[in-house]
Amino acid sequence: MPLMYKSGQEIKQGDRVMFHGEPGEIEFVADPHGNHPETDWFIEEYRGGVMIIEPKHFGRAFLIQPDVAEDLIFVSRRE
Repeated sequence: MPLMYKSGQEIKQGDRVMFHGEPGEIEFVADPHGNHPETDWFIEEYRGGVMIIEPKHFGRAFLIQPDVAEDLIFVSRRE
């Protein structure tokens, strides 16, 4: 099952988001059901999650349960 935002939308690489009130972007999705060798370490260590780039305050943040993160809000997706 893909990783989801609290709102129910699927999280995808490149999504524009708000994270703790600041604009950010999903750098990658470490989906345990996907086949992406570059995220294997995150899957082995944390069972999956998403990496968010938010340059103003956090730099990068890895969330292991994005579906319950109230401070992660989907904004838009590149088509």
